[in-house]
Amino acid sequence: MKIVPSTMYFPSAPGRASALPLFLLCLLVLAGLAGCKDSTPEARATRAPVEVGVMTLHAQSVTLTTELPGRTTTSLVADVRPQVDGIIRERLFREGGEVKAGDVLYRIEPSSYRAAYDSALAALKKAQASLPSSENKAKRYSELIKDKAISTQDYEDAKAIYEADLAAVAAAKAEVERARINLGYTEIKAPISGRIEKSNLTPGALVTANQSVPLTTIRKLDPINVDMTQSSTSLLNLRQAIAAGRIHTSGTTMSVKLKLDNGTVYSHPGTLEFSETKVDEGTGTFTVRAEFPNPDRLLLPGMYVRAIIEDGRIDNCYLVPQRAVARNTKGEPIALFVNKEGKVEQRVLAVRRNVGNSWLVESGIADGDKIVVQGTQFIRPGQAVNTKEMTVVDATGEVRAVQAEGTAEAASAGGEG
Repeated sequence: MKIVPSTMYFPSAPGRASALPLFLLCLLVLAGLAGCKDSTPEARATRAPVEVGVMTLHAQSVTLTTELPGRTTTSLVADVRPQVDGIIRERLFREGGEVKAGDVLYRIEPSSYRAAYDSALAALKKAQASLPSSENKAKRYSELIKDKAISTQDYEDAKAIYEADLAAVAAAKAEVERARINLGYTEIKAPISGRIEKSNLTPGALVTANQSVPLTTIRKLDPINVDMTQSSTSLLNLRQAIAAGRIHTSGTTMSVKLKLDNGTVYSHPGTLEFSETKVDEGTGTFTVRAEFPNPDRLLLPGMYVRAIIEDGRIDNCYLVPQRAVARNTKGEPIALFVNKEGKVEQRVLAVRRNVGNSWLVESGIADGDKIVVQGTQFIRPGQAVNTKEMTVVDATGEVRAVQAEGTAEAASAGGEG
């Protein structure tokens, strides 16, 4: 008689289900119980601790900056207009070039003005020719009137003639000066130094004194100004922080850097010149002006820039990478730290402002604390972990592992908090 093992064969009978599904069900129940046993605190304690990347924080002094949008403007600008009527005879500058104050830019036909000047000189000489005679007569009559040798009326008439001749000479001198000035205006000179723009009129054109259309425009590009807008709220916060001693300033001048429209930083730093004393009622902002050297003429009027102003320095603070900070249900900034026992703890941070890709924190951190910057999604407060020292590149937020020999290599950050 052949015996078949019971594990391979289960006789079936009418009204009875097969024993094979029941056997499989028992195996599943046993596996579930084993899994529940492994999920107990004792089982979790026996597992290998999770490795997380940490960054050691140290107190430091941080220079606070404010980035403001702005536009470049010329430090000096002058429209060149004629001050006398006439025909332009020649143009003496190269369009788009540099000119100096006093350079002759245009010449107006001077013949009529030279004739007027010569006529004024002749009138002056005529007035001066009659002056000695009337002067001598007035002096002689002043002596005769003392002896009553002449009448008072004769003396008064001689004196009046002399004074009239004096006035005629003075008027003639003034006319000569006016004619000389008009003759000088036939040479149109640069009022300021700077870069000159295109000429709006050509030789042969008729111009009039103080016409509305300028002949050309001169702009001084070195130095150049940058006008920025700042909110009144940020100014109040800054001044209150300085008054409370939380922010320290050095000197009365504030350094300013420029970030150009293509993302590069302008090589020459500038200085803050002034700020308006009135806040715009519609926008709640006011204008701040900075001055920058522009020897290479890289900056042109009207360019969009972003100015980085150094507000001051704050001491004994910490820079925490933004990737390590989250928000709790109350909206408070929180971060995970690894304490001296190697366990994870959660803290609420007093975040002040952002500095690059980091948060500036003034409280809630002690020197030497280790903040978790990699692997936060795999751990919970109270959990024991292994740590690996990391560093965070502030410019990009990239996490890199610190090697034993002091070099850094890129660490994989895909899918990690």
